Amino acid sequence: MGIIKADRLVHEYIRRDEEGNVESIQTALDHIDLDVQPGSFIAVLGHNGSGKSTLAKHLNALLLPGEGTLYVDGMDTSDGKHTYDIRRSAGMVFQNPDNQIIASVVEEDVGFGPENIGVPTDEIWTRVEESLKSVGMLKYRSHSPNRLSGGQKQRVAIAGVMAMEPKCIVLDEPTAMLDPNGRKEVLKAVHALNKKKGVTVLLITHYMEEVVGADFVYVMDQGKIVMQGTPKEIFSKVDKLKKYRLDVPQITLLAHKLREAGLSISRGILTREELAAELVQLYGSKK
Repeated sequence: MGIIKADRLVHEYIRRDEEGNVESIQTALDHIDLDVQPGSFIAVLGHNGSGKSTLAKHLNALLLPGEGTLYVDGMDTSDGKHTYDIRRSAGMVFQNPDNQIIASVVEEDVGFGPENIGVPTDEIWTRVEESLKSVGMLKYRSHSPNRLSGGQKQRVAIAGVMAMEPKCIVLDEPTAMLDPNGRKEVLKAVHALNKKKGVTVLLITHYMEEVVGADFVYVMDQGKIVMQGTPKEIFSKVDKLKKYRLDVPQITLLAHKLREAGLSISRGILTREELAAELVQLYGSKK
């Protein structure tokens, strides 16, 4: 079993009137199947309202299955006795870092989580230093979070989760409120945690460029998983992604347009380097 295993997971939002009668039912997750292996970097794509944020809340047992099952690190999220351990195994990072930062000093904020789960004081400060170092924020340990940029605040929020030493970190659109430089800072930190620390990452996003470095991608629409595969497999299907109201990375779109214009270029180009190599090969073959 993977570190995250969903089997026909269903979640419905039920709206009731003042007398308790059901007015409407919205199916946010419609029989979702997932199997995430330890140490992998998984991306979940989808437009607004596709169900991806509802899925994120299930991974931390903030929401519980209406039907089906969800296991996190071998624990059934429906079983209340596992809730505490599930939240230690799967840390959450949300869109707005201000919602997770509560202390007036960076290092105190990062140490808040470990302190609340009973980590000894000496070990807390060791974890704080290692976590801040892992996201490139150690030199800001004595700063006030209020004086940091959005990208720096988000990295502090990630460090706070990492200090609790989760096996998995779930990021629910963590760069949605950041500028391009802030997005790069946060993504660099997350990839480093995945590669160097072996932390399983599940990144929920609608920024196509953030998906390029993932091991595997799930695409959601109307509560269902409608596409899945490697980034190259997903982005080779430009027209299908457009059907689900999703864009593709600019380089992928440029390569797609060149293919449509008649150039013999591979599908699923993800980077400038890949496209340049294809054009060099094509140009060389015509000399």
